[in-house]
Amino acid sequence: MQKDELILVTGAAGFIGFHTVKYLIKNGYKVIGVDNLNDYYDVNLKVSRLKQLQKIINASKRFQFVKLDISNRESVDKCFQEHHISSVIHLAAQAGVRFSLTDPYAYVKSNIDGFLNILENSRHCKIKHLTYASTSSVYGANTKIPFKESDTADHPLQFYAATKRANELMAHSYSHLYGIPSSGVRFFTVYGPWGRPDMALFLFTKNIIEGKSIDVFNHGNHTRDFTFVEDIVNGLIKIHEKPPVNQESFNVMEPDKSSAPFRIVNIGNNNPTKLLDYISAIEIKLNKKAEVNLLPLQPGDVKDTYADVNKLIDEFEYEPSVSVVEGVGKFIDWYIDYYDIKS
Repeated sequence: MQKDELILVTGAAGFIGFHTVKYLIKNGYKVIGVDNLNDYYDVNLKVSRLKQLQKIINASKRFQFVKLDISNRESVDKCFQEHHISSVIHLAAQAGVRFSLTDPYAYVKSNIDGFLNILENSRHCKIKHLTYASTSSVYGANTKIPFKESDTADHPLQFYAATKRANELMAHSYSHLYGIPSSGVRFFTVYGPWGRPDMALFLFTKNIIEGKSIDVFNHGNHTRDFTFVEDIVNGLIKIHEKPPVNQESFNVMEPDKSSAPFRIVNIGNNNPTKLLDYISAIEIKLNKKAEVNLLPLQPGDVKDTYADVNKLIDEFEYEPSVSVVEGVGKFIDWYIDYYDIKS
């Protein structure tokens, strides 16, 4: 991947998309970012992310933002036709496990229809590499931990995970049929500055600061492989810089190995943390005790997540390294500054 070639980043105003674009333009890459700026959560936060990027944009002149909805076929076609896009980092999606229980149609529109638009244009424009976001949620009912890319991922526990698993299968078919190099990246519980307001760290921090109680499901007996956003982005870029190639044969005993230029890679911290310990890190940083409501397991929740990152280490010489204590501290510092909270 040459730095003078144009990279399309979808979901550029989103949490991971913002950090990805920031990394790319700071490191000299040319980027076109797209986002529909929908109101799934506070649009002001998305606009603020873009304003942060604007400071870098003004200095680098290597970034262009286009507002579009990836589920709109004509808009996506036009974007590819008007720009000489070399590769794609596809991060746009309808996110949120719990929202998928109430509005599954939004997930079909964005995660299925939108992804098909990206695949079709990647095919016709002969892009060099399609790297797209998947999720640890695809492991679903799998009880074998740590989760390895070759493990079965055929029993998702909520519709969000089902759509992301569908993306992996769709990508494989296009890689097989049309030779599109594609990499699906399974993210494990991403957190950090500029995070989404519907995610646990944001909700917990907000409520603890405001003296409100926090809801803790499964009575706090979850473990999560919390992964700091900068670790996610660093791994994502390393994967994107190294497109997969055709394999000699397909090994039915190892589902992650295909004859197509296709692969799946976990990015996780490889260090699952108990949810109550995660909350404790927030309390210590804020120097304030949380009032906790212990509640039953929610429908669709996975009890434990734990990433096997051997492929990430072996093939890309990278391993996430930011501890939960350090990462939580960085988020809270950002939160207090962004919302101008006085001590």
